[in-house]
Amino acid sequence: MELIMQTLILLSLLLALLHIWLLPMILNAKNMEYLLSNRDGAVEESAMSRRVRRASTNFKESFPVFLALCLLSIIVEVDNSSLAMYWLIFRALYLISYAAGIIYLRTLLWFGSLVCLIMMAVSFV
Repeated sequence: MELIMQTLILLSLLLALLHIWLLPMILNAKNMEYLLSNRDGAVEESAMSRRVRRASTNFKESFPVFLALCLLSIIVEVDNSSLAMYWLIFRALYLISYAAGIIYLRTLLWFGSLVCLIMMAVSFV
């Protein structure tokens, strides 16, 4: 169980890297001069780039809770590995659906990830 949780934490960190750094950089490759500068002023972004940035903001809100619950699961030896895996899948699909502009599916995926966090927390009671 501990190895699985560690793997899921590492995969979630990879997803964070994708969310926060890789996708925004790739989608703004045409603005590389801006990205390498002090970033004074504004830059034009595509609609997909703005959606990815908003998805990243949403990810940053739930990611600390996920990490805390995973670490607590390891420490207390509660098997939340399935829920953590589902959270990771929901969040990856959420990013894809948000970037693609699929609004209702995105909302359902977000809700699914929230339910996973709640269920992980309840497992300690």
